[in-house]
Amino acid sequence: MERRKLLLVGATAVAGAMTSNALAQNTTSSLPDRFAAALSAHDIHAFADLFAEDYVNHQFSAAAPAPAAGKSQKQASVDFFAGRIAGMPDLQVTVETSVISGDRVAASFVYTGTHEGTYLGVPPTHRKLRFTSCDIFSVKDGLLREHWGMGDIAGILAQLRA
Repeated sequence: MERRKLLLVGATAVAGAMTSNALAQNTTSSLPDRFAAALSAHDIHAFADLFAEDYVNHQFSAAAPAPAAGKSQKQASVDFFAGRIAGMPDLQVTVETSVISGDRVAASFVYTGTHEGTYLGVPPTHRKLRFTSCDIFSVKDGLLREHWGMGDIAGILAQLRA
């Protein structure tokens, strides 16, 4: 009888661990889709909720500088994308492809929209824009924890000035 209880407890623990791993994998795999969906819906609050409070962005450029003193990297990233939505009020984001490995998620995103507001310091041109980014995130507890990536800022600026 004792052996049956041990087997039952062991089987339950293994099933629970498998379910937890499957849920974690599903959460991780859906992050690029949730990222794109929040931006496409222009839901900056849902977008901000994807990031851990201690989020670290390893990508800085002239177009996306390090945060101002007193501003977290999470808030700076959210503000950057809020500016993108303001510059392209019809912004839509899709995931071309994504790859998951352990706690890392890589995704290629496509951004499309019409330049109807000031964006990257350029007044509205009313041009249709299309550009991409490739991003790698580390994920912890279902949230974006770190970011490394490359956005096509030069391509955006070329389209804005064409």
